[in-house]
Amino acid sequence: MSIQIPRGTQDLLPGTTEVWQYIEQTAREICRRYQYKEIRTPIFEHTELFLRGVGDTTDIVQKEMYSFKDRGDRDLTLRPEGTASVVRSYLENKMFGNANQPVKLYYIGPMFRYERPQAGRFRQFVQFGIEALGSKDPAIDAEVLSLAMGIYKELGLKKLKLVINSLGDSDSRTAHRNALVDHFKPRINEFCGDCQNRLEKNPLRILDCKKDHNHELMASAPSIIEFLNEESRVYFEKVQKHLTDLDIDFVIDPTLVRGLDYYNHTAFEIMSEAEGFGSITTLCGGGRYNGLAEQIGGSDAPGTPGIGFALSIERLISALAAENVELPIEEGIDCYLVSMGEAAKDYTVKLAYQLRKAGFTVEKDYQDRKVKAQFKSADRLKAKFVAVLGDDELEKQIINLKNMTTGEQVEMELATFIEQFKSQQSLGGK
Repeated sequence: MSIQIPRGTQDLLPGTTEVWQYIEQTAREICRRYQYKEIRTPIFEHTELFLRGVGDTTDIVQKEMYSFKDRGDRDLTLRPEGTASVVRSYLENKMFGNANQPVKLYYIGPMFRYERPQAGRFRQFVQFGIEALGSKDPAIDAEVLSLAMGIYKELGLKKLKLVINSLGDSDSRTAHRNALVDHFKPRINEFCGDCQNRLEKNPLRILDCKKDHNHELMASAPSIIEFLNEESRVYFEKVQKHLTDLDIDFVIDPTLVRGLDYYNHTAFEIMSEAEGFGSITTLCGGGRYNGLAEQIGGSDAPGTPGIGFALSIERLISALAAENVELPIEEGIDCYLVSMGEAAKDYTVKLAYQLRKAGFTVEKDYQDRKVKAQFKSADRLKAKFVAVLGDDELEKQIINLKNMTTGEQVEMELATFIEQFKSQQSLGGK
């Protein structure tokens, strides 16, 4: 039996990878405008990083991580998300000492979670994310949200919904936590085993349960908004004001808690409202995580404030398809070299190299095909020009260039062909 791709993964083939490259290029360009710099962290980390950073009560840590022991008996894990790795690198490389603050970073790379594969959800998936570390200004929250929305809008998505909430500071969360315990405890036996385990450890996670989300106690659960102290309330109001000033529409959802333990204050999700997109509408999620650096072990930078988000490239592509958005991906090549005769065929090897060295996209025949078949190949590749060279033309040191749009054909001297071709391109092929 032939070996097949592992379940929950996918091959991205030519014709598809161009879409990914366009999306990644767009995200990188927007990050450049906002002055976020790329960071690249290892695909695997010490398991302890995610136990501390993501939280041992989360589904990710309890059920979804790909963990293993290496030959040195060390516990390692394929990264299930990007924030913990970025914060670890921020601390390890003492970026908190950089002259420019806050430190603004972005990443693009594969993540790994063992969950049931379904439409738009894979076991190996690619996330783009940003992290801003070192500022507790609500303006940076608005900046992060505007960057996320900017990526989707620049790519052509329109049917978007931004949902925000505040999880408050530690005092607000403690008060809310106690209220949740009192609310769920009398009937906790009606909930799944995970929720029962979370009641005392982290009752906020109960609100994020997928099995019991329709239970009547979910709808009547105390809202974190009711327990925000003055400082947290003012902070959340400032975030909302900044978003309003930026003309970014949003909806407040007091039940939004996100799936990771490190969030506090601002939490948010961006959802697709496109018809037929699917039951899982979330495209992007993130929030503020003040104190995560301390949880990871950052004694040199206690209380480091941070905020970020991560979006799935796969789900972004699904949203583009749902809204019938076609990306303006450039297709075709500059020139196809058609050869007739052995000497001409050999010469096109050199000529193709010279054209490529001059910056042009070029292809030639490698299958010993007839002239007609070579022209068909040029059509399939959407060549703007075809340069025809036969043994007779080579002996006369001339070459014929055909404009595939207009059908016009001109004879050129071979010695100056590169420069003449540049002129043709500068004229738009006319």
